[in-house]
Amino acid sequence: MSVFASRRQRLWQTVKKEGLDAVLVTNPINVTYLTGFSGDSTYLIVEKSKTLLVSDERYRVQIAEECPGLDAFIRGPALPLSDATIAQLTALAPRSLGYESGHLTVAEFHKLADGVKTTDWKPAQDRVERFRQVKDESEIAQIRDAIKIAEKAFAMFLALLRPSDTEKELTDAMESYVRRAGGKQTAFPTIVAVGPRAALPHAPPSLHAISENPILLVDWGAQGPFYKSDLTRVLWTNNNVAFPAARKPTDKLRAVHAVVKEAQRRAIAAMRPGASSKDVDTIARSYIAEQGYGELFNHGLGHGFGLQIHEAPFFRPNVDVKLEAGMVVTCEPGIYLPEEFGVRIEDDVLITPDGAEVLTHCPRELDECIVEF
Repeated sequence: MSVFASRRQRLWQTVKKEGLDAVLVTNPINVTYLTGFSGDSTYLIVEKSKTLLVSDERYRVQIAEECPGLDAFIRGPALPLSDATIAQLTALAPRSLGYESGHLTVAEFHKLADGVKTTDWKPAQDRVERFRQVKDESEIAQIRDAIKIAEKAFAMFLALLRPSDTEKELTDAMESYVRRAGGKQTAFPTIVAVGPRAALPHAPPSLHAISENPILLVDWGAQGPFYKSDLTRVLWTNNNVAFPAARKPTDKLRAVHAVVKEAQRRAIAAMRPGASSKDVDTIARSYIAEQGYGELFNHGLGHGFGLQIHEAPFFRPNVDVKLEAGMVVTCEPGIYLPEEFGVRIEDDVLITPDGAEVLTHCPRELDECIVEF
């Protein structure tokens, strides 16, 4: 049995326990997870004796290549996806049907439900997402590959960095580096933030050049065929022309960086099966507060990732999830000093039966992150 067939079988067992006859999967990420299909505009129907993709002519050959042996209904250009889905569901005639209430719009749901009135529609937000929290061996291998691509791209980034480069130019360049390193694309829009702009956790790219300030925060990731990676590092750019007196990182930057690094170390040490995501977040957050920076850590400690860059589990003060072996998460504490600088250190972590394995290997020590021009 293929990994995708096994996932569909797990979903079916869950659906059956709910007393449902079938489930309609409309989220394209979940369709990919369950079938390996990489396109869009395609729904998946799963029932006891039948699994069916509802797609269109653009994907006829692609479905045959990516999903060998999987049945598909291929609609013509005049038939909307919703109408094609209604026709297939009417033919299957399930008495009760699960659907993804967290994905369908109200309008889409009403059209489908009005089209198949004999079915009892049962909502749920995370039938598939619950499975996606814990990665299997093939997923972990793909995430490791995405990390290697990101780290290779970062090496290019460092080698080609120049004082005149702007944030916008560098975010654009990272897209090229990731592709040249073997990635499909960056995992999300790269963040490159100079000096005071590093105090903005999600700073949009600007025309500020790195010659304006020696502090440079870089948040980037790579996507392989499907799976992603996510890292953040803080650099000190030693530009002898622009900053002749700034040969070394300042004491203040060193102090803040050390606090963030220690908060991350403590949190990762606590990541093990059975641990609470809320408690892990509290460990890092409490340490940062003890050092006097509590109000300057203004986001969650981390998140799961895989097919999406943000997916469960989440490490936040208001989210309590028990960690399981196979979860792959980020750990990214940060301290942001308005109008001065920000420090965030982000690594990717695999929860193993014995604890945590840090998958990312880019240097994180501040003295290892000094770039000489």
